[in-house]
Formats: sequence, structure tokens, C-alpha cells
Amino acid sequence: MTCLLALVGVALVTAAQAAGPDDAKGLWMTAERDAVIRFAPCADAPAALCGTIVWDKDAGTPASTCNVRIAQLGRYADDAWRDGWVFDPRENKKYKGAVRAKGDELRIRAFVGVEVLGQTEQLQRVAVLPPKPVCEPGS
Repeated sequence: MTCLLALVGVALVTAAQAAGPDDAKGLWMTAERDAVIRFAPCADAPAALCGTIVWDKDAGTPASTCNVRIAQLGRYADDAWRDGWVFDPRENKKYKGAVRAKGDELRIRAFVGVEVLGQTEQLQRVAVLPPKPVCEPGS
């Protein structure tokens, strides 16, 4: 009986730590610390998840990527947002994509064909945007 209770306890803790569809929502700093991406429901498709650059170290310059949508993913399944695309503004290319969040870490997987052959970028959650430079809405 004690063994059964221990297994149930472990299962409950594991379930409580499992990622959910809302875990990816929020502000995420790139590994290079050169941009912050906001993941939120898409304005034009509220059941989908969109990622938009809301802070860029190059804001106000020709190199700025402010307000660029870098991801649109249609559904959450198997611990990831899927069925959509991710966009790499450095290469100006779209790829199939998957986004997974766990705690303060978010992984964006971009791939052609099958996910296993892709590349992953890791981001860290931030509570607020850096103060400067500022991305102007709609710029």
C-alpha cells in the first residue's frame, strides 16, 4: 500500500510539472540577448500562438526587426505548439516549427521536413522589456 501511495504521489508531482499550452505565453529573451519575443494568442486566430519581436537592440535603425512576427503555430499537442511556421529574420526564411516551454526556458525548433532534422534556439523568460532601445508599435 505504501508503494502504491508513493507511485501516486510521484505521478501527481510529474503531472503538476508538465508543460501546458499557456506556459509559452509571455516575454522571452533570445540567447544572444539581442531581442525579446512576446508569445500570445494570435489576433487573427485566437486559438493559435504567435510570437512577435517586441524589443530589438537595433530598434530605430534599418536593421530593426521590431514588430516582426516570427512564429504562428496552430495547435498544442504532445507538450508543444505545432502546425505552423517559424520565421528567421536573419535569413529571411520561414520553416516548419515547434515551440516548447518548461519553466523559464522556451525552445523554438525550426525544421524542413521532419522535426528531428531541425535546429533549436533556446530563450529565457523575462519579466519586463529592457528600457532602451524601444520598439514603437506598428513600426
